[in-house]
Amino acid sequence: QVKLVESGGGVVQPGTSLRLSCTASGRDTNWDVMGWFRQAPGKERELVAVISWSGASQFYSESVKGRFTISRDNAKNTMYLQMNSLKPEDTAAYFCADGPALRSGVTTEMREFTAWGQGTQVTVPS
Repeated sequence: QVKLVESGGGVVQPGTSLRLSCTASGRDTNWDVMGWFRQAPGKERELVAVISWSGASQFYSESVKGRFTISRDNAKNTMYLQMNSLKPEDTAAYFCADGPALRSGVTTEMREFTAWGQGTQVTVPS
């Protein structure tokens, strides 16, 4: 069973940056697609970004494309989300998730992510 722990959230001003981390333990996730999702109060959880096992393939939601960068360091069992030019609409709880082991590419189907962290709050006041 994989355990995921997010860190790095906080309260930041619009236009500034924040980097989230997600560390996995319990089993090897180096071959898995991994992703970041977020959920704002009163809204459904949505995909932010996903990354292939090698890091070569990435997918971003339109709302964060060009501002956020997903990456991973398999030697450290850690995934990152660099968030730049933050906006008030980025305010949400951010969750990392472990997806399927794919030889290449990524999946954007939330149901295929079966292990989730507890979330870390990002707040960008307006």
